[in-house]
Amino acid sequence: MGKKKNIKVAFPHMGNVYIAWASALKKLGVEPFIPPKTSKRTLELASKYSPDSICLPYKLVLGNFLQAIENGVDYVAMISSPGICRLGEYGQSIRNVLKDLGYEGKYTELQLYDGFKGMYRFLTELTGVKNPIIIIKSINMAVRKMFVLDRIENLFSYYRAREIVVGTAEKHYNRALSLILDAENTKELKKYEKEALEEIRKTEIDKNRDVLTVDITGEIFLVQDPFSNQNIEKELGRMGVQTRRSLTVSSFLKDAIIPKFFKKGETHLERAFRMARPYLMRDIGGDALESVSDVAYANEKGTDGIIHVSPFTCMPEIMSQNIFPTMRENCEIPILTLIMDEQTGRAGYITRLEAFVDLMRRRKMYKKKQEAAVN
Repeated sequence: MGKKKNIKVAFPHMGNVYIAWASALKKLGVEPFIPPKTSKRTLELASKYSPDSICLPYKLVLGNFLQAIENGVDYVAMISSPGICRLGEYGQSIRNVLKDLGYEGKYTELQLYDGFKGMYRFLTELTGVKNPIIIIKSINMAVRKMFVLDRIENLFSYYRAREIVVGTAEKHYNRALSLILDAENTKELKKYEKEALEEIRKTEIDKNRDVLTVDITGEIFLVQDPFSNQNIEKELGRMGVQTRRSLTVSSFLKDAIIPKFFKKGETHLERAFRMARPYLMRDIGGDALESVSDVAYANEKGTDGIIHVSPFTCMPEIMSQNIFPTMRENCEIPILTLIMDEQTGRAGYITRLEAFVDLMRRRKMYKKKQEAAVN
């Protein structure tokens, strides 16, 4: 008898999430397929089969799936959620598109807010693995990798804003990512994390550069995905701005997947409910609650500015944007809102970023002069 063929599964791109998923699937004997990097072709392919008013993340996820199926995957795996965000409807919509194109049976779905049990059930059904120890180890590896990736991302942002030769930090960062992708167990992950951080620290920097700090919040897909946000962190880094993602996949995992008795300190969602008041009293879907609270948090810790990115037609983020003016009574932090879709022009986008950076620099200089005058 021939060797049994491993099933091939693809997840959509959303920043570096694929690195964590690939680890979990490999441990379960599944061949992870990483779709081609999201590109204009991805968007063009998906736009043919998407409603005009649908948001950019939907189109990019569908495009990733179509490219994966072109490459012969057995399944494409989608995340879904209940509640008032349209994400809950995207799964069925994508399933219908794939069915109409003749790809019925290639779709599977993970419910976001079923927590650890939901992920356990999803992986068991997808892979056929029944051994709970193997399943738990695979989940543990994926979660650990996501936290490591976010730590590497933060260090990369620090060095990119201070690099002497533009682009060197990114070269070291890409090498660091390849190390984390190769880690197959916890011991290796610890070793490779240390090596990855050391790799980024090889970047030659100007430690005396006057760097601005900016938090990025909004819809989580756009916050995480460089293609959909037009490489906003790279552009800001080039302007001498150190960025921090207020919304991270690791913070989401801490809220939705990690059991309560393993959590240390206040989670992002817990902080969101606390700091969004009195501007927003309840969750209205999407990442609106987190976005509102992230503005208050950034203002409290003295960040130079905050950028809110959202997809065109995303109602929860439209609601949060309408709350921001009210917040100015208590929050003096500069806020830039960017609404993204496939028609967003790069030239105008860069001009807005440059103007915002100039505003923050002037404001920072003014505050320093005021402090000097008082002293």
